[in-house]
Amino acid sequence: MNENPSSLQSAFGGLITSKTRVRILMRLFLNPHKRAYLRQLANEFGTSPSLVKEELHQLADAGLLESQPEGRQIMYRANTRHALFPELNAMVKKALGMDRILDSMIQRIGDLELAMLLDDYAEGKDSGLIDLVLVGNINRNNVDDLTRKTERYIGRKIRVLILRRDEYTANKMMLEKRPHLLLWHDGNYPEIGRGSTA
Repeated sequence: MNENPSSLQSAFGGLITSKTRVRILMRLFLNPHKRAYLRQLANEFGTSPSLVKEELHQLADAGLLESQPEGRQIMYRANTRHALFPELNAMVKKALGMDRILDSMIQRIGDLELAMLLDDYAEGKDSGLIDLVLVGNINRNNVDDLTRKTERYIGRKIRVLILRRDEYTANKMMLEKRPHLLLWHDGNYPEIGRGSTA
């Protein structure tokens, strides 16, 4: 039986013992272009603001997070210039099964041109439902088969929207109004899918 990598806690092993810190890293390191503030994170995690504040301060003091005042809030985001950023970003993707999804889709479904996350996971929220957009000349039956196998492996539900390139172009503005994160493209697309910073 394959080991299920869906738990961030197990993926980070004994390296990080604070569950709140793991959730902050997931929230801010999966999509480093997203920002969040203290009370927003506390509400999402269902934990006390003081606990989240302590973890945010420690991560910021370590240089892993950047902070910026905005009105009455302090906004936090991943520090992409930190030497450990690539490794933490990769670990979060692996823990959520994103690497497994991409490996399966890119290698086996044919003419994939672009893969993009939408909504919760694009914001780093591990809600259990992964919304994925695939663009290209893609066989729906192959995708459905791979999706079922990948869901069992990563312990999450995957909902897939398949578009041809012309359909993606027609709906691009609408899609990019939603939280989104570019996972992969074949090099024939302009710079897209970085997500908003709100």
